[in-house]
Amino acid sequence: MPTHLAFLRAINLGAKRVFPKDDIRRTVTSLGFDEVVTHLNTGNVRFTTRMRSRRRIEESLERAFAADRGFDVPTIVFTVPEFVDIAETARELSAARPGLARHYVYLLKEELSAEAAAQVEATSGPMGEMVVRGRAAHALLGPGYADGTVDPLAAAKLLGVATNRNLNVVSGLADRWC
Repeated sequence: MPTHLAFLRAINLGAKRVFPKDDIRRTVTSLGFDEVVTHLNTGNVRFTTRMRSRRRIEESLERAFAADRGFDVPTIVFTVPEFVDIAETARELSAARPGLARHYVYLLKEELSAEAAAQVEATSGPMGEMVVRGRAAHALLGPGYADGTVDPLAAAKLLGVATNRNLNVVSGLADRWC
């Protein structure tokens, strides 16, 4: 059975959008998915399913999450090979730019058009660089970045449905789950 990784957007950010990892596991298991594992309380979940269509998997998860929580939970799903590629690209981009202050990986629900990817990359500036590769956009933030802002290049609004994880989380999940 294929293994997938799902990333939930905008949960556990405040008192109204709480979705503990035990509840995520329970909800995913209730769909008949197997080998369900979560990581941290930030909406990272690994599972196996006989379903083949990414869109069907995302729609099933989003319906179940909304029914369980009472609010929409945008969900972005990758196969193991897709996520391994994202992690390898992230590592390569970081290695080619020593001295980065931060590297955020935006996981995208849909691949951007060439025009949209160019707009995202055009947000690059003195604080850092945006690089789009497939269904991931990388915010490579230089030494001048220090204020803790996740989107200092103002690129997130151009990405469509997306959620971000830092390089350590992406690398760690690829090593642990893939």
